[in-house]
Amino acid sequence: MSLIHDPALYQLRHALRGHLYDPGEPEYEDACTLFNGMIERRPRHVARCSHPHQISAALAFARARDMRVAVRAGGHSVAGLSLVDDGLVIDVRGLDEVVVDAERRIARVGGGATWAAVDRLTQEHGLATVGGRVSSTGVAGLTLGGGSGWLERKHGLACDNVLAVELVTASGELVRASADEHPELFWALRGGGGNFGVVTAIEFALHPVGPTVLGGLVLHPADRARDLLRVFRDVMVDAPDEVSLAFIFLNAPDEDEIPPELRGKPAVAIAGMHAGGLADAEVALAPIREYGPPALDAFGPTAYADFQRSLDDPPGYRNWWTAEYLEDMDDAAIDAIVALGAGLPAGPAQIFIPAWGGAVARMPEGATPLTGRGARFVVHPLLLWDDAADDERNIAYGRRWRDVLAPYRTGATYLNFVGEEGTDRVRAAYGPHYERLARVKAGWDPDNVFRATGNVRAAD
Repeated sequence: MSLIHDPALYQLRHALRGHLYDPGEPEYEDACTLFNGMIERRPRHVARCSHPHQISAALAFARARDMRVAVRAGGHSVAGLSLVDDGLVIDVRGLDEVVVDAERRIARVGGGATWAAVDRLTQEHGLATVGGRVSSTGVAGLTLGGGSGWLERKHGLACDNVLAVELVTASGELVRASADEHPELFWALRGGGGNFGVVTAIEFALHPVGPTVLGGLVLHPADRARDLLRVFRDVMVDAPDEVSLAFIFLNAPDEDEIPPELRGKPAVAIAGMHAGGLADAEVALAPIREYGPPALDAFGPTAYADFQRSLDDPPGYRNWWTAEYLEDMDDAAIDAIVALGAGLPAGPAQIFIPAWGGAVARMPEGATPLTGRGARFVVHPLLLWDDAADDERNIAYGRRWRDVLAPYRTGATYLNFVGEEGTDRVRAAYGPHYERLARVKAGWDPDNVFRATGNVRAAD
């Protein structure tokens, strides 16, 4: 239907100052290109919003036509929930302002910003908050789902550092939620996913970090996997909160800094950083760096903002993810992990195992919607590949991790690390807090307009 014969469509385009895009337009195709190359969804329109009132107008338009809605920022939802077929995509990348109040140690971050911008601007003042390990990830999506990052053992998850959230609700109302304003909604937003509205801004607490930290990785041949994983486990049991490390199964990239004998070959690594002074960091990371010795020791003083970009993967690979919490990692669990890790497919896939504990575990149960935060390790199969012909093989390999880890897992999980795995997994992530979330959902989005990762249905 043309704009001439659809006054509402004309009015929406006017409200968006022309930033309403249809199939075939470059801006539409850009919005429909996500991090996960497997996702091919074709919305009816893409509404590029740069003001909360524009979001309200877009939601009103969708309500009037009973259209499904998706919210697109960083586009890193592995399940592709940043898009919706034949619906309306609200693209919030125009709300990307980051304002740092260094004196009060607060950052106000637009709902469309990415972590790269936050890290760069906060580090100008020697400050940071807990952000994602991939700098192109959207701030809002990662935070609403909990927010795992290198600073989490020192300062908690990203959601633990949220001071206030501003959002447009399903009814089009602009609401501010904090400890003093709509406290139940505020509780739900700190880990309960994008179930309650379109985030326009988040205020974060900032902490002194860097600007130089000791970060990097050690790389070993794959035949050292079992012994190195035990070293990793033993170090992290008593590590100070400043130490944040992850064990990785990978295929060593064909790059100049990689020893020639490992390029393109199965390998294992321990990557991460120390959030404190360099002298303390050298002592704390010595057991990791001295074991082996490693084929490559790439730890060294580095700018925190640069380290935050060091694991960035290019978009466009086909992706399938899952995750399991382990309360501990005994030798039997290590043997099972190493045996399955040896079958990692060729290419950029990884098995990523961050160590939790520290401030993540100290948050009282129920303070946020996330349950199971006492897990010591998170096993995160991160399958990436190029060829659609390999879909079945790679997904089957990823699913085997859930079966192999069944004797060792706690049952809870971190939804930012998984795709669409059904209602039971959502309930497992929220545990006893699911029903409370459902009551908040009923108050703010009873019709389930917002169906992001970890979708919660409104309570009756």
